[in-house]
Amino acid sequence: MNEVLENIRTRRSVRAFKPDMVPEDILRQIAEAGTWAPTGRNAQSPIIIAVTNKELRDRISDMNRKIGGWDEGFDPFYGAPVIMIVLADRNAPTAVYDGSLVMENLMLAANSLGVGSIWIHRAREEFESAEGREILRSLGIEGDYVGVGNCALGYAAGNIPEGKPRKENWVYWVK
Repeated sequence: MNEVLENIRTRRSVRAFKPDMVPEDILRQIAEAGTWAPTGRNAQSPIIIAVTNKELRDRISDMNRKIGGWDEGFDPFYGAPVIMIVLADRNAPTAVYDGSLVMENLMLAANSLGVGSIWIHRAREEFESAEGREILRSLGIEGDYVGVGNCALGYAAGNIPEGKPRKENWVYWVK
């Protein structure tokens, strides 16, 4: 089977990560893959914030937890040591679509390199908050960005789930 198609078929969301840090060279390859996602009019409106700093990672996790309404102590990033946050220029008409394609590239690249991933929502709410805007300012990131997703990355703790059968009538052929 074609290597790309096999990678697409085998990527799964990981919900338990080992604490082991992913080597920087692998993270750089994953981040670069995100930059090759197609974007509307090739405007390249998204940005990626690669967070390996545990303090900031935990702060964003706690923000996400509060937005999601979970009890203290719950980690919505499932212990992943890395998050790549995808935001896109709010003024780009295709901002969310562009950022979604970046997220998919990140997850497919991670899978191809033996790294687990999961898309965690609520990035929009995180970075529309005063705390989120302050984080961006502290990182020197200026602009009007909308949060698209948090890509949690790390090595899977345990088995990766099997894929479920595809639903009927997913594709309609018109000949």
